[in-house]
Amino acid sequence: MIEPHTDAPAVPDDAAIEEERHKLHPLGLLVNFIAGLPQLILPIAAVLFAARKNADFGSSLVIPIIAAVLLISLFFRWLAWTRFRYIIGEEDIRIESGILNRNARSIPFERIQDLSIEQRLLARIMGLGEVKFETGSGEGDEGKLSFVTVDEGERLRELIRDRKEGAATGGKPAPTKELPEGTLSFERDNTPPIFAMNARRVLTLGLFEFSLVIFAVLLGISQQFEFLLPFDLWDVGSWIGVVDVKDIDLNAISWTARIVGIIAALGSLILVGMATGVIRTFIREYGFRLDRTAKGFRRRRGLTTLTDVVMPVHRVQAAIVQTGLIRKRFGWHALKFVSLAQDSKEEASHVVAPLAKLDDIWPIAGEAKIHTPADATVWQKPSAKWWFDQWLMVTPLIGAGIIALMVFTDAGMKALLPLSLALFFAVTLFLDWRSRFHARDDSQLYARQGWWRPRLTIAPQVKVQSVDIHQGPIARMRGLAKLKFGIAGGDLEIDGIPVIEARAIRDQVLAEIVQVDFAEVNRAS
Repeated sequence: MIEPHTDAPAVPDDAAIEEERHKLHPLGLLVNFIAGLPQLILPIAAVLFAARKNADFGSSLVIPIIAAVLLISLFFRWLAWTRFRYIIGEEDIRIESGILNRNARSIPFERIQDLSIEQRLLARIMGLGEVKFETGSGEGDEGKLSFVTVDEGERLRELIRDRKEGAATGGKPAPTKELPEGTLSFERDNTPPIFAMNARRVLTLGLFEFSLVIFAVLLGISQQFEFLLPFDLWDVGSWIGVVDVKDIDLNAISWTARIVGIIAALGSLILVGMATGVIRTFIREYGFRLDRTAKGFRRRRGLTTLTDVVMPVHRVQAAIVQTGLIRKRFGWHALKFVSLAQDSKEEASHVVAPLAKLDDIWPIAGEAKIHTPADATVWQKPSAKWWFDQWLMVTPLIGAGIIALMVFTDAGMKALLPLSLALFFAVTLFLDWRSRFHARDDSQLYARQGWWRPRLTIAPQVKVQSVDIHQGPIARMRGLAKLKFGIAGGDLEIDGIPVIEARAIRDQVLAEIVQVDFAEVNRAS
């Protein structure tokens, strides 16, 4: 088993807590170098293009120049590796980096809310992982170690937990069985998960994850390497010229053939989108497993990139049950936790059940002390005046669209355009209004919204940190208000309710949360 590489001098045994100085693992240098090769494609392509266009350049120099580019890149990565240290102190972890300008970042243990271990394919083969420290700053991971052994990552996770609890155990993890190098901790026991997804369910999820990202990727590649093509990709005239060369008369094609061609093109687009969604989802969610451990919820997933994330239960601030217009017909939903360590860069970072039935979801939410709405829960809708006011506020946009379309369309269509646009916005906003509900019981707040992607947000009142009442000029005249509940990592909003009702709800919730010591609510147990 590979041991963490360290240049730390011996520390006296009588030290209260040893200060450990570590380097990243040497094999991580190779992983970073290989992962950075795509960034060198443009310089290498420029060299090849110059060699092809300039005979004096000399094709014999191409290979030496490419080798020099690779060696220079490897040298600077090695130099950065030699200057990188992470120091484990008594109260924090310090990360020192930089070649000419030195950076020293200190992350107190008390601020570290999540520590995730990510293994991309190459790192996984070498038994390495990327450790990310997440805090509640809303900026994602504040520190990253690329790369250390998986055992070192597990040791850091145990050490941080011990230091946060004040145990001062020196970071020694609990005894475990000897396992092959690079084995993640969830493989060390046979405890059944509280939720898992087999390959069939992952593929089912992929069918709902329609994606056309492949076309964005191809478009980006074509823009970057357009100079290598023998023709102008974006010149419509050149494509028409190709048609003329092939002696194809576009006017001779019947309308039936054109319609069949359009249908075939749309069908191909749908198939490509579904295939892309299935592949992306399968790579991301393969082997999905959620465990309830003494530390909290532990999620592992990934085919080529294996991630291991632990979310302490006490940091769960709210739950979101989300579905889709089509998924709902099949009874499928997703469960997401709003956490103190919410990462705005990755919306799905705290999805604990990507595709599940409600019977699977509520037990998971129950582990976070969030319960399902009772049958006797009284659901209320926003005022109908709120929907009408929303429609009125988009009338300037409708008017601008009508004017633009009337200028560029036939006179016969002008009479239908105002009615069509107004009807479209009215129906869309009406469906949104009909899908909005809110409720409150003795311990939780509920908010439903969305007709295309319905979602239910549930927030325990003890986790609410602020209650705000918002009124715009129109809402003030109509006696309506928006009620916004501040929750660490997210928020919950109730729109279009009478201001008297908003104040009553605010006073009731504040009366509940004023009795709560938030220092204790969010303290690790």
